[in-house]
Amino acid sequence: MDAVELARRFALGGAARLSDGPVARGKQGVVWRLETADGRWAVKVPFHQSGEGEVRLATAFQEAAYTAGVPTPQVRRTTEGRVFATVDGRQVRVYEWVDVKAPDSCLDPALVGAVVAAIHRVPVTEPGQLDPWYHEPVGADRWDQLVQQLVEAGAPFAGQLVDLRDELVALESWIEPPQIRRTCHRDLWADNVLPTADGGVCVIDWENSGPADPSQELGCVLFEFARADPGRARALIDAYREAAGPATVNRRGHFSMLIAQLGHITEIAATDWLTPNARSPQRADSAAWISEVLDEPHTRELLETLLAAVCGGATPSGQPPEI
Repeated sequence: MDAVELARRFALGGAARLSDGPVARGKQGVVWRLETADGRWAVKVPFHQSGEGEVRLATAFQEAAYTAGVPTPQVRRTTEGRVFATVDGRQVRVYEWVDVKAPDSCLDPALVGAVVAAIHRVPVTEPGQLDPWYHEPVGADRWDQLVQQLVEAGAPFAGQLVDLRDELVALESWIEPPQIRRTCHRDLWADNVLPTADGGVCVIDWENSGPADPSQELGCVLFEFARADPGRARALIDAYREAAGPATVNRRGHFSMLIAQLGHITEIAATDWLTPNARSPQRADSAAWISEVLDEPHTRELLETLLAAVCGGATPSGQPPEI
């Protein structure tokens, strides 16, 4: 890309110099670093183009979060006020550059809880439409189809999925519709809640933001940053409450987003292994992606342990959790 033209389109300053190649790669695109006289910038190049209308709500949500003090890169718009520009035939968008460390699911749970509460307090007025990715099951028939295809194709992880199939189907019986709708980040995994050099965190990748139940999103965060550690779970939830977070996790249905999202991630990673594409060009990429679920699965037993930890050792009915 032409660094000078890129800087001009987004009013980023002179003496523009672009990195020799992408400095980061995700499932949705790649990131280049641009340096100018005014600072450093993250330039995202998506694999698939989007229209301004498709990103309007998510971008407005990130901008509102930034204004509210949530630690996130500032969105940089073009001189015409648009999110995207086309430079040398590539659609790009730009953010303030933030130096972050590698993903760490062992981040201070109190810090994570406070940041998620701040996100959930961001005022929104247009929640948009619900996305099935976050609240609908994969379904037993589709699991069976995938298992058969992977076994026949000799996928190295096929045996793990075979062993987990009944658990995944049972978990999907916990899914319930969102009870409260507001705009959420919807992608608060350790890859997107990153530690910074000053001991804080930075929340990135808001492109998937949209309507969801904040209690169901909090269930995802609880699993990602606590796993089987009751002490971390309690510390995260306590910090969330102290920061006036509006959500709670007190029943199985609050893990609905977690179950649906990890189910669909497993499904799409398996599909990518069967047919590599731009998102996962090598089968090794797909195998690594699906291993994030299969190697440390979100079983009913683990989720019940988390639920008991944040409910004081018992379910809301006062009875010990049942598996």
